[in-house]
Amino acid sequence: MQHQAEPFPSDPILEFESYVFDLDGTIYLGEALLPGAQRLIEGLRARGKRVVFCSNNPTKRPDDYAAKLTRLGLPTDVSEVYTSLAATVSWISRTMPEARVYPIGEMPLVEALAEAGIEMTDDPERIDLVVSSYDRTFEYRKLQIAFDALWFYKRARLVTTNPDRFCPFPGGRGEPDAACITAAITAGTQVECEAVFGKPSKDLLDIISAETGLDPATSVMVGDRLATDMLFAKNTGMRSALVLTGETDLDMLRVAPDEHRPDWVLGRIDDLLDHQPVAS
Repeated sequence: MQHQAEPFPSDPILEFESYVFDLDGTIYLGEALLPGAQRLIEGLRARGKRVVFCSNNPTKRPDDYAAKLTRLGLPTDVSEVYTSLAATVSWISRTMPEARVYPIGEMPLVEALAEAGIEMTDDPERIDLVVSSYDRTFEYRKLQIAFDALWFYKRARLVTTNPDRFCPFPGGRGEPDAACITAAITAGTQVECEAVFGKPSKDLLDIISAETGLDPATSVMVGDRLATDMLFAKNTGMRSALVLTGETDLDMLRVAPDEHRPDWVLGRIDDLLDHQPVAS
C-alpha cells in the first residue's frame, strides 16, 4: 500500500511558530543553495517565524555554518545554528563529567570538548570514553588506540556524535560519515556504540528549546533523511516535512517504517509556501 502525503493544513505558515531545517541536502548542496531555499527562508522570516538550522555534521562549528549560509545569500546568526557537537558535549558533561575522552574526529569536536573543560587523552590505558565522529583524518593509529582502550584494557565506553552513513555531495556523490568510523571500531572490538547524538536524539532538541524557547508542539522539522530528520521529529513531538532534494526518494519512502514517515512530502523546499505536497 502506497503512503499518501497528508494534505497541508489550510495555512501552515500561520499555524506553526518555528521551523527547524536540516542543511546538507535540504537548504544547500555543496556550495549552492537548493532551488527555493532562499525564497522559503525569506518568506518565513518575513512572517515573523522562528527559523533554526540543525546539522548532524560535526566537522564544522555553528559559526562556520552561519558564515556559509550568509555567504550563500541567507544572512544567519550563529544563535540560529545547532549541531551534533552540542548534544555530544552536553551528554558528556552531564553523564561522565570526569571522563577522560578520546575523540576520533576533526578539530571542531576537539575544540568543543576543550571549551567545555573535558579532559582528553590518547593513552589507551587512561581512556574512559571513545567518541567516534565524522573524521576525514581517520587513520590506523586512531583505530589502534580505540581498539586498545575498548578491547585490550576493557575500560572505555563507545559513543558517536551522529548516526549518518554519508554526507551528500553534488552530483549524487557522498563522503563516508561517522557511522563508517563507528562500524570499523565495533567490527574490531565487538563493543557496541551505546549512545548516538545529533538527530534523531531528543537531547539535541532539548538544547535548542532551552536556548530559543522553541515549543516542539508548534514546530516543523524539515529535512531530506528518514532515519535522522523524520525520526527526530517523531521522537520530539514536532511535525515533519520531507524534501526530495537529498538522500530520500519516493521509492525509499514507500518502504519506510511508520516511525520514519513524514507528515508532508515536498518536491522542493519552497512548496511549503505554496501548500503543494506531492503524492508518495
